Amino acid sequence: MTIIRNSEIEPIQGNEGTSIKQFFHPHNTLERIGYSLAQFTLEPEKKSKLHKMKSSEIYYILEGKANLRINDNTMELEKDDSAYVPPNAKQSIENIGDGNLRFLCIVEPAWKAEDEIILE
Repeated sequence: MTIIRNSEIEPIQGNEGTSIKQFFHPHNTLERIGYSLAQFTLEPEKKSKLHKMKSSEIYYILEGKANLRINDNTMELEKDDSAYVPPNAKQSIENIGDGNLRFLCIVEPAWKAEDEIILE
């Protein structure tokens, strides 16, 4: 069994402009999982860079309010909303709230740097 404590994870700066805490990934678990789970934080009025992933993703909003762009569609999300992002979709997320936007992202298969392409 693997337990990951939020207080013990040092955040890293993501390529797309977010602060990231990687919870589960095949490289840090013994269970041989095929997905990754990370928590992202984006400050007010900030937006991630337009990018695409070879993997599918699920976003789950923990707090805040966001506009999530997937290809040519933009949807507004708030606390407890979730959205599926298909593989190779152009995507970005923007914090449109007054406080930090915090969300979970599940990536399947697990996130790899070579699977992410920054488009701007």
